[in-house]
Amino acid sequence: MKYNYVGNTGLLVSELCFGTMTFGGQNGGIWEQIGKLQQKEANEMLAAVVESGINFIDTANVYSFGQSEQLLGQGLKDLNINRDEIIIATKVLARMNEKPNSTGLSRYHIFNSVEASLKRLQLDYVDILYVHGVDPATSLEEIVRSLNDIVESGKVRYISICNWPAWMVAQAQTIAHYKGYHKFIGLQYYYAAVSRDIEHELVPMARNNDLAIFPWSPLAGGFLTGKFTRDGADSASRRANFDFPPIDKERAYELVEVMGGIAQAHDASIAQVALAWVRQQPGITSTIIGAKTLDQLHANIQSTELQLTAEDLNQIDKVSPLPKQYPGWMVERQAAYRK
Repeated sequence: MKYNYVGNTGLLVSELCFGTMTFGGQNGGIWEQIGKLQQKEANEMLAAVVESGINFIDTANVYSFGQSEQLLGQGLKDLNINRDEIIIATKVLARMNEKPNSTGLSRYHIFNSVEASLKRLQLDYVDILYVHGVDPATSLEEIVRSLNDIVESGKVRYISICNWPAWMVAQAQTIAHYKGYHKFIGLQYYYAAVSRDIEHELVPMARNNDLAIFPWSPLAGGFLTGKFTRDGADSASRRANFDFPPIDKERAYELVEVMGGIAQAHDASIAQVALAWVRQQPGITSTIIGAKTLDQLHANIQSTELQLTAEDLNQIDKVSPLPKQYPGWMVERQAAYRK
C-alpha cells in the first residue's frame, strides 16, 4: 500500500480509503439499497482493511442515520485497533431527526453533531470532519469560524469539504487565511472515468492550493464494474435499485467496453481498471472504496497493484472526453502563446 501526503499538512494516508456506507442499512430507504452489513461483517471488513495497510476510514453521521458510525466504532474496539494508526473521518450537515436544528452547518448543529458522532464512534476525537454539502441559510463566515472552533476544542483534528462549488471553497479558504483560522485540507468529490466534472475547476484549484482530493464513487455507483452493459444489467446490483449518481449511460456503455479490453490485457477486472484510472489521475490523494462482501473488498484493494499504461489511459480518454466549457476553452486558447 502506498501512502500520500494530505496537501501540505505532513499527514500521510493510504492511497485507498475504506468507505463504510454499506454498514447498517436497517432503517429502510436508500441505506438498505446501499448495504446491510452488521457487526460481524463490519468487523471482518475492518480486519481486512487494516491488514491490507489501509489507514484511512470514512463514514458519516447520516449513513444509516448513525448506524455506520456505531458499527465502525464498535468494530475498532472489538478488533483492538490502535487508534493512533487509523485516520477516521466523518461528516456533518444532513438531517438526523425532525427537530428544527438537526441539520445544516450552524454552530449549534456542528457542535451537537460532532458530540453525537463521537459517542457513536466511541472516540475522543475524529481526525477529519467534512462539511457534507452547502448550507444556504448559514453565512460562510459563521461556518468557517465554527469549524475553526471545533478544531480548537480538540474534538476534530482537520476539516475538509464535500460537494461545494469551487468559488465557495476558495472564499472559505480566503476567510480562514485572513482571520487566522484553521483551513480546509481536502476535498471529497464524486469522480469517475465516466464523470469528470471536477476537472474543470475543482482539480486545478485544489492543486494550486495544496488541497488533497478524495474521490467518492470511483465506480460510478457500481456502473463501472462490468455488471452493466447494453445487453443487460445485474438486478442484484445496488445501482439497479438506486440509480445514483447520475451518468450519461450511452457514454458509460462505451467506456465499459473499452475498459473490458484493457482489463483482459492486464488479467484484471473492469472495476480494478476503473479504480486504477482514478488513482492515477493528477491531484488524487486517496480514493474511497466500499464493498458489500469480502471478495469485493479484496478485489478493490488489489487494484493498487494495477498500473495502467499511457496507451491504456489514452484509450479511456478517447471515450470519456471532458466536454469543453467556457471560459475554460477560451483560457486554453488565449494562453497558447505562452507554450
